[in-house]
Amino acid sequence: MKIYHNARCSKSREACELLSNAGKSVEVVDYMNQPLSEEELKDIIDLLGIKPFDLVRTKEKIFQEKYKMKNAKRVNWIKAMIKYPSLMERPIVVSGDKAVVGRPPKLVLDL
Repeated sequence: MKIYHNARCSKSREACELLSNAGKSVEVVDYMNQPLSEEELKDIIDLLGIKPFDLVRTKEKIFQEKYKMKNAKRVNWIKAMIKYPSLMERPIVVSGDKAVVGRPPKLVLDL
């Protein structure tokens, strides 16, 4: 089981705590300091069964400054999330061939 974690995010910290309290062995990936590759992010999006834009945090400052007024269909959201990892929704937990965005954090226990 892997959790793509941002230590500055309270929801991400809460999800880590929930998994730990449940006795789950979890590999923590600090994607803010260890950026994901394009392939890794594509794989996660496929496991989530969503479109790349569905993983974008539209309330983030970087979104408001750089992407809000752009045509969303023309932006390569995977490249944008790799360049600006704060754009990526969090936390994301992957277990085998399943993944979930921990919003709310208790959803991570579904895996």
